[in-house]
Amino acid sequence: MNSSQNSLLKTIFTTKMLICIFTGFASGLPFYLLLQLLPAWLESDGINIKTIGAFSLTQIPYIFKFIWSPLMDNISLFNLGRRRGWMLGSQIILIFSIAILGFFSPSLNIWLIATICFIIALFSATQDIALDAFRRELLLDKELGLGNSIHTNAYRIAGLVPGSLSLILSNTLPWNSVFIITALFMLPAIIMTLLVKEPINQSPQNHTFEDIIIKPFSEFITRNGLKTAIWILTFIFLYKLGDSMATSLATPFYLQMGYSRPDIGWIAKNASLWPSVFGALMGGILMIKIGINRALWSFGVVQVISILGFIWLSIEGPFTTIGIFQKTLLAIVIGIESLGVGLGSAAFVAFIAKTTNPLYTATQFALFTSIASVPRTLINASTGFMVEHLGWTNFFWLCFILAFPGMLLLLKVAPWNSQS
Repeated sequence: MNSSQNSLLKTIFTTKMLICIFTGFASGLPFYLLLQLLPAWLESDGINIKTIGAFSLTQIPYIFKFIWSPLMDNISLFNLGRRRGWMLGSQIILIFSIAILGFFSPSLNIWLIATICFIIALFSATQDIALDAFRRELLLDKELGLGNSIHTNAYRIAGLVPGSLSLILSNTLPWNSVFIITALFMLPAIIMTLLVKEPINQSPQNHTFEDIIIKPFSEFITRNGLKTAIWILTFIFLYKLGDSMATSLATPFYLQMGYSRPDIGWIAKNASLWPSVFGALMGGILMIKIGINRALWSFGVVQVISILGFIWLSIEGPFTTIGIFQKTLLAIVIGIESLGVGLGSAAFVAFIAKTTNPLYTATQFALFTSIASVPRTLINASTGFMVEHLGWTNFFWLCFILAFPGMLLLLKVAPWNSQS
């Protein structure tokens, strides 16, 4: 084994990469609960597709998290440091909020459920700010590609809990038990937070209002120039627009195609796990080899192609009976989507991490990921209306077309031949 292979293995099998698995899982669980389990629960209680789509608005804290992120760059909680303190506080609130969700009826308590979902989104976004900043400060620049790839794919693997296990359990257990079991999967995150160490030299300092609020944003514009900064922010907004819209109502779509919740749960478990694991390993290793820019191009193509699977399924369905062909078709669609979106997300998060300045990690990372969340939250809130007027097939064709502007912006923000 030569020295370059030894170096690669030493980069992969480290405590830092293990921590990235836990940060990804902790971040992904509450998000996929809102994205996958919540729509299935609402659909099972007879809530219409427009209302289910409008529930995306409860995720609005993901858009505005940059507003309170400067405070998190400067305030420490529980004497754990400015990263771990916020991580722990958010995780404790999340575990209780998720656990109580199933004690209410969607048909009777829809506004109360929306409020709890907003609280989950609020503290999930707060946890994301702390986890993103912690990870950026933990990893060296050369480790960002692999570390963020592992984080992103652990994030997606976490989706197997609400998107697979919980759906399977909902066929035999009452919903309150399902949500309690789902909430307990946040416990490893709390244990991780208590065991890891705060990044070195990251103690909070006293700063002026200008240091906390103005400088993180002005530094980004000064460093890149106004024109380039606008290109970067526009790219962040558009890169995942198409696949975000396509997956926003995936669970109700599968249900309307004739699949049962256990069908979706079992098939999702098997069809998304291995592509996600493969994406975690190959995506990170390829980014070390080819750089983040070329990964954005290559993985972005796979991400766009994955939308075609939804179109295929919508043309074939809905099904009156579910046999081997129908289950295989769903497995192919979910598998390609897991691989494509997983790879695209890995490169995308690595690009965002690279774009931040370590002096303002939490604020800038939160700003960029907030912009990326706008399509998922505001635009996705209207997807239920789009489906009702366009039908599933035309809706997915629209998603496919909307995936291209972000790819074209790579010419400006991440040229293929630029070394990065």
